[in-house]
Amino acid sequence: MRNEGLGSWPARRARKTPHRTALVHGGTALTYGELHNRTTRLAHALRARGVRRGDRVAYLGPNHPSFLETLFAAGMLGAIFVPQNTRLAGPEIAYQLADSGAKVLVYGPSHAGLVAGLPGSTDVRVFLEVGPEYEELLDASPDEPIDEPVAADDTCLILYTSGTTGRPKGAMLSHANVTWNSVNFLIDKDLHADERALVSAPLFHIAGLTVLTLPVLLKGGTCVLVEAFDPAATLELVEHHRITYMFGVPAMFEQIARQPSWPDADLSSLRMLSCGGAPVPTPLIETYQARGLTFLQGYGMTEALGICFLDGPQSVSKTGSAGVPHFFADVRVVRPDLTPVEPGENGEVVVRSPAVMSGYWGLPEETATAFADGWFRTGDAARVDEDGYVYIVDRIKDMIISGGENIYPAEIEDRLLAHPDIVECAVIGVPDEKWGEVPRAVVVPREGATIDADEILASLAGQLAKYKIPKSVVLADELPRTASGKLLKSRVRKRYGTNS
Repeated sequence: MRNEGLGSWPARRARKTPHRTALVHGGTALTYGELHNRTTRLAHALRARGVRRGDRVAYLGPNHPSFLETLFAAGMLGAIFVPQNTRLAGPEIAYQLADSGAKVLVYGPSHAGLVAGLPGSTDVRVFLEVGPEYEELLDASPDEPIDEPVAADDTCLILYTSGTTGRPKGAMLSHANVTWNSVNFLIDKDLHADERALVSAPLFHIAGLTVLTLPVLLKGGTCVLVEAFDPAATLELVEHHRITYMFGVPAMFEQIARQPSWPDADLSSLRMLSCGGAPVPTPLIETYQARGLTFLQGYGMTEALGICFLDGPQSVSKTGSAGVPHFFADVRVVRPDLTPVEPGENGEVVVRSPAVMSGYWGLPEETATAFADGWFRTGDAARVDEDGYVYIVDRIKDMIISGGENIYPAEIEDRLLAHPDIVECAVIGVPDEKWGEVPRAVVVPREGATIDADEILASLAGQLAKYKIPKSVVLADELPRTASGKLLKSRVRKRYGTNS
């Protein structure tokens, strides 16, 4: 087999465990043998429509087996897979299609209207809707093996950054990047061959795809694909499918724990809960620990995939930590001059690993800026304790400088979320004549609760230094987030960051 990349995974897994279930979606289940057959047929269909090595194949739609079939089929041909964020508007999708030069767009019926309205300025020439047309195409295509030579260092994916600021950039991830990342998770999470993973995090995001789904498929487990996250349905799915492994961002786990059925839900099958995408509030960790669940934390990003991981035995003693670097990763926390910080001192996280991207698609200057002496600069602020455990403090760009003091909003947000009447919050800096800027808390009250701003601020006294306590509180019905659950601080600042 000359394919060293992801395109060979279905064939390699099918020759070992062809009858084991790979994917479950609704009432449909696919074995590894069936996944290999369907992927091969789709690869033939794409090649018949002109797809060749290096061409970009995009996908737009909710979690569905066809997402993974398209990913593997593109990899089988040496083409590059470009997943699209389902929450983006038409012009945003059009930008990414044009920027990547995608030749093919496979899309779900839920997005047919958006696709029909796309401008003609993209390079897309083949549009394939998932459904009867897709199935007919697979049925009409041959299933003879395709043995295209694909090197491990060839580009496998272009994953666009979440675009929390400015235009999203396409991170180029090679087959080796994705494979090494999966190996890291197989080592550090001790995944089992009979794992049953609930995939409700979107597959177009690195967490849903590279933290959860691909490592489980590499190991030969089963992925239960859910098109949209629903906290109440999640508890039912865990019981029905005997789910052993879940991933979610903090906002997802918070919603699950607020369900009326939470105290009595059957969670006995769960072996691992993994959380990432944002700093995990301490009260949330304690909520899950109270149910006897091992709550694991990870830290990663689109450009570097998995960076750190907190093992189960340390989930209590190192609560709040992102853990230590993955087995095949090296991490430093450095000052602006790139010298290492002392334990307890805040600095920027830089990482070097075989899972770090090769660069940004079509952006050589931005790529050069993102690296320093071979280390990728994450833009995240962190501190390291005496034992080498990394604690993510905040995004460096979100840091508030008040009277010369550095204030990291995540620290304040963690304290605010411990208040029983607050379900979500964001802390931003607002202009101040005396201090330059001061913190402001934007909070979402618990349903039925009445928020007293003075009482909220008074509750922080003694927990935080006085200069860190917000000078004002603003109420909001909800906070803006990306499709992956990340808080959009830029939008919060735009709406709530004035003195009025």
